[in-house]
Amino acid sequence: MKGRSKRQLNMTLKDMEENQRARVISIFGGSSLRQKLALRGISEGVGLKIVSTRGPVTVSIDGNIVTIGRGMAKKVKVRKA
Repeated sequence: MKGRSKRQLNMTLKDMEENQRARVISIFGGSSLRQKLALRGISEGVGLKIVSTRGPVTVSIDGNIVTIGRGMAKKVKVRKA
């Protein structure tokens, strides 16, 4: 893991800044949360771009805009792309 700080490897969607790109590494939650996120296009391995982190977290996935609450965003672990 040369060149990457520990902080970059332990980021959540909530920690990201606007216009950054990331890839979902894992989701910390039960099947209900995973299903809710999957229906919005957020699952492990998906690449996305942060649109806004003010209030709810808004991301762009393949041109589709998705907004999730900050509580959900804290459970989605990502790595900067």
